[in-house]
Amino acid sequence: MQSGHKSGFIAIIGRPNVGKSTFLNRVLGQKVAIMSDKAQTTRNKIQGVFTEDDAQMIFIDTPGIHKPKHRLGDFMVKIAEQTLNEVDMIMFMINADEGFGKGDGYIIEKLKNVKNRPVFLVINKIDLIHPDDIFPLIEQYRHMYDFSEVVPISSLEGNNVSQLLSILKNNLPCGPVYYPEDHITDHPERFIISELIREKILHFTKEEIPHSVTVIIEHIESRNDGSLLIQAAIITERKSQKGILIGKQGSMIKKVRKQARHDIERLLGQKIEIELWVKVQKDWRNRKNYLHEYGYKQDDY
Repeated sequence: MQSGHKSGFIAIIGRPNVGKSTFLNRVLGQKVAIMSDKAQTTRNKIQGVFTEDDAQMIFIDTPGIHKPKHRLGDFMVKIAEQTLNEVDMIMFMINADEGFGKGDGYIIEKLKNVKNRPVFLVINKIDLIHPDDIFPLIEQYRHMYDFSEVVPISSLEGNNVSQLLSILKNNLPCGPVYYPEDHITDHPERFIISELIREKILHFTKEEIPHSVTVIIEHIESRNDGSLLIQAAIITERKSQKGILIGKQGSMIKKVRKQARHDIERLLGQKIEIELWVKVQKDWRNRKNYLHEYGYKQDDY
């Protein structure tokens, strides 16, 4: 271990849609976690690695804590809660524009069971409120929990993000370099590719469809011209949803493919071709065998 080197694991926790993924992507400088205005976007713990000469921060973007409505929701909440006792520090992120919600009270009760770990209140989206409105918000949350520090930021605009990183770094324990310096996530490329495709579906669809969809990469093949062929299945729950996802004369699936190809080419730095098709697996979010097959695995789940 380098002399004086600091490192540690930092959980980012909060209600759905407070900007956890936006923060992670800003810090890492590229898209690792998918972003959407739909709640409960993140379904697995996504680990992002930020490395400097004298420190390494491993951020864990957890699924938003919410009241589960199906087995997939149970899985997401259990993953988030388990993370609290597996890390060195916790960032509790709230949305400045929405203020206190019942979900925040639930999370604070969970935080009271966490021992000997600093917890930082991160007030995100301050670009959406008047500066004078931040102080009452800070007071309200400070009355509920003894946070190590409170840091207002805007992940989208970048306001105070570097200050937050400095505060986190100062509180890191001494530790080794866990990952090579060019390593930004522990997820394999297949996972990131599937998430980028799912992000486009979230962007273009509405109501129940975004939540009933998962994406499975079935085949990746290098071609002689240096390009990559990616074949992926979009899994949904009902035939009517399949029709919407394909769109009139294939219009929806073409839009998803075009936008996803752009992001994946940037990620991989090479030309790609994507083949997409839609499969119906009835009620997959409530069926344990499908959840395991699609990568939502947990020993006690």
